[in-house]
Amino acid sequence: MTSGRLEGKLAIVTGAAKGAGAASATLFAREGAEVVLVDIDDVRGEAVAHTLTAEGLTARYLHCDVAREDEIRALAATVVAEHRAPDVLFNHAGTVEVRKLIDTSLDDWERQLRINVTSMFVMSREFLPPMIAAGGGVILNTSSISGFTVAPLEAVYCVSKGAILQLTRSIAIEYREDGIRCNAICPGFMRTDHGLKELADLQSHGDPISLDAVAQTQGRMCEPEEFASVALNLVSDETSFINGASVVVDNGSTVIT
Repeated sequence: MTSGRLEGKLAIVTGAAKGAGAASATLFAREGAEVVLVDIDDVRGEAVAHTLTAEGLTARYLHCDVAREDEIRALAATVVAEHRAPDVLFNHAGTVEVRKLIDTSLDDWERQLRINVTSMFVMSREFLPPMIAAGGGVILNTSSISGFTVAPLEAVYCVSKGAILQLTRSIAIEYREDGIRCNAICPGFMRTDHGLKELADLQSHGDPISLDAVAQTQGRMCEPEEFASVALNLVSDETSFINGASVVVDNGSTVIT
């Protein structure tokens, strides 16, 4: 049962073709939002949008590689021209590459930062003007507990997730008087393709991490729907006085480690 917490709002969700992004887009739509799903996985993205429209909800899939400035600018122009300024911009798309620091090339470094951080900067830069002109809105950025902690084999990922926290705080303060709120959501390990691949990649590099090891620190894997529920809270009007925050979703993992 839903309560229409996003009724009448337009929400953009990047990385929405699967996992926590798809779960968030689905929940937003079921709470009344008109949702624009953004991804590079056209088959899965279209499938999620089709499922939502089949439920009688309003959803549309648009292809956009968030690592490319030109595609983001085209996306923004399409959304504003064919819809309007978004009320919610959820920058969720991201990636992780597991590799020792000394084995990381400059291309590896720049690619991960471009996808994880620069994309959020460009998305926010392009959508902030129409959002401000329309009276404000909410930006939510997906960081990670890796923005606070560090782990072997994930130096670039941790740097990128820490940078997202500072970008979030900067947007929150710079545009508060323009009616913009900006927060970060920081999950631990999630039961998604992304999360399970990360575990497998760590193991392949000799890291002893396992599902049992994750259970020792955070109890169990976070389900995508649990993440989506927190995202919904942060973009809804009920959290109107939360701005510049980094909300940890890890079942206490960072408290005990």
